[in-house]
Amino acid sequence: MNILITGGSGFIGRWVVKKLLGEGHKVTAFDDLSNGRLTNIEEFRGNPNFLFIEGDIKDREALSKLFAAGFDLVYHLAASINVQDSIDDPRTTFNNDVLGTFNVLEECRQRNIKMLFMSTCMVYDRSSEAGGISEIHPVKPASPYAASKLSGEALTLSYYHAYGLPTVVVRPFNTYGPFQKSSGEGGVVAIFIQRELQGEKLSIYGDGTQTRDLLYVEDCADFVIRAGMDSRADGQLLNAGLGRDVSVNELARLISNDEQRIVHVPHIHPQSEIQKLLCNFDKARDILGWKPNVSLEEGLMKTREWIAKSLLQ
Repeated sequence: MNILITGGSGFIGRWVVKKLLGEGHKVTAFDDLSNGRLTNIEEFRGNPNFLFIEGDIKDREALSKLFAAGFDLVYHLAASINVQDSIDDPRTTFNNDVLGTFNVLEECRQRNIKMLFMSTCMVYDRSSEAGGISEIHPVKPASPYAASKLSGEALTLSYYHAYGLPTVVVRPFNTYGPFQKSSGEGGVVAIFIQRELQGEKLSIYGDGTQTRDLLYVEDCADFVIRAGMDSRADGQLLNAGLGRDVSVNELARLISNDEQRIVHVPHIHPQSEIQKLLCNFDKARDILGWKPNVSLEEGLMKTREWIAKSLLQ
């Protein structure tokens, strides 16, 4: 297949690129490099089936030229992803995550190309359910980022219902692994591991009792690709996670053996915090036959090895 990945040089995007190339597909990555990095895709640059194009999904003319290549499938991963940035500057997040998504959908509609929209578990309300959060759980747009993702979801599904365009929405839970940024809001696992390796303190926002369902990035990429390839997912909204949550306090202790280096600091955006994130992925398992393969302990080890190696370079 000839496949387009917007945001293809981002953290999850590069793993989707890698797996698709490994399966023999022709892949184009389109990215404005605001979040993605060229180093993420360096290993693919000599592959004759891979093409990188720098560009912005808000640029209609650039998109029109891009789509002239005639794609069979689009994985739409390009987005503003920082919760705090969305609170400080909601316009940028809205333009990228809502208007940008509309632009990509329009190109897909004109050519009848299936599109997968990458959403987030951050759209959900807090949960105390023992069985975890399923796709019918209440949503709560507690940040402009979450609101923009919900808007993108609604737009994506509207094209399925209004035009019969094959689309699917995926909500991966907290994804982590090699190539994730370890600065800013890059990801709690990457940040903790890098600080541990550098002998620094691990700072936890709030009391640390909030939980996360941590999904290893290669499991996430496998889920995303399957959802895009399988027509049974058309018109659906699908969760993916490990199905196991861990408190941020527990996570810090798994990563660091020195309790004295674990400190608590005031939360930078408590209003958008989800206290308990535990994924129910029964629907993805039933429709796609998908389940995660990498345990939290194995994933942390793989991530630590990669970060340790990158710090030496």
